[in-house]
Amino acid sequence: MTETNIHHALGLHMHQPPGNLRLLIEANPREAEEIMRCYERAIRYAERYRDVARLHVGFSGVLLEQLLDPEVIDRYRHLVDIPAMLQRYRDAENIELIGMGYYHPIFPLISRADWSEQLERGRAIMERVFGRTPQGFWPPELAFTVEMIPDLVAAGYEYVVVDGVRVRPEDGINDGFRPYVACYEGVCIGIVPRDRDLSNAQAGGLDLPWFQDEVCWRASGSPRPEARRLVTSWSDGENGTWFRQMHEPSGFFGRFFEPYMEAIRAGTCPITPVCLTPYVSALRPLPHARFQATTWSAGSDCSDDLSRWAGNARQCEAVAKVRHLSDRYWDLCRAKPTGGYEVAADAMVRARRLILEAETSCFLFWGEAWLPHLYARTQPAELALDEAEHAVSPV
Repeated sequence: MTETNIHHALGLHMHQPPGNLRLLIEANPREAEEIMRCYERAIRYAERYRDVARLHVGFSGVLLEQLLDPEVIDRYRHLVDIPAMLQRYRDAENIELIGMGYYHPIFPLISRADWSEQLERGRAIMERVFGRTPQGFWPPELAFTVEMIPDLVAAGYEYVVVDGVRVRPEDGINDGFRPYVACYEGVCIGIVPRDRDLSNAQAGGLDLPWFQDEVCWRASGSPRPEARRLVTSWSDGENGTWFRQMHEPSGFFGRFFEPYMEAIRAGTCPITPVCLTPYVSALRPLPHARFQATTWSAGSDCSDDLSRWAGNARQCEAVAKVRHLSDRYWDLCRAKPTGGYEVAADAMVRARRLILEAETSCFLFWGEAWLPHLYARTQPAELALDEAEHAVSPV
């Protein structure tokens, strides 16, 4: 095999909003098939090239919840045996599974009081389905701030993938080809810079000659070309025609991934695929870096911490509504009820699930188009909180 100091961490992000797999198989069976085959295709190619392929695959908790749903399993059975597919992911030692928040929330936008539960529930369902807990974390919508670090570390994460252009090395040398460590309030975590340009190419279409030339050229011009170089590319794994292409030779895996892995086997590729957990561990201690909060299309008035984000007034109102309901929920948890425990507990459970569901990023991503899905959760959540308050109020 070709000797190289250039290493590549390739990541795929998988997510569907609540109930979407049921909806699609009813309303758009063709799209449903395209998406489901994306999940199966990734594990099939990982198995085909188990000797050389190294992949990172992240599943949101709410996607796994749907893949465990007996009705979804039955409705997609003619396309994919979902339980068998999940078992294959469980058994694939060359796939590093990556964690997310359970309902795929934009963490900087939601109440901080909800962070730990989104993290813990997302991590727990990964362990339940795959028998292993993820060490790396993918921030939904790549929305990350250093304030998240203590919660990530408390949940058990060792590193987080971040937008590389936001990393500010403390030594002043802007080197995006190595991992770093970032700290907040004395708690530290590894951060892996995602290469924005290569990730965009991965999402939209690329071939092996271009990828090799681009990575090698950029690594040779990096601040430490003689050191171990790490390039990280990450994209959705089930969105866009490039990944959903049913003619496999024309899509990501047939057009790019297969030739890539064949070149690795032949010893002609100057790049080595790696999994991040062992790679980052071998490099510790890591150099320190600061992190500039990433951007996304939410509103600049939604939070004092998100002044760089842009959006519209209706989105901001929706975000404020969800945060208000979360605050009400936690206020009730801290209160000392005088009665109605059983009724209140049932209502609180219903309210909690609806609030966490309402934090799903998809409801905000599409501008105002999906806001009704958010309010379809907040309205019954508000009624459930009213019910809980009434149950524990003094007679």
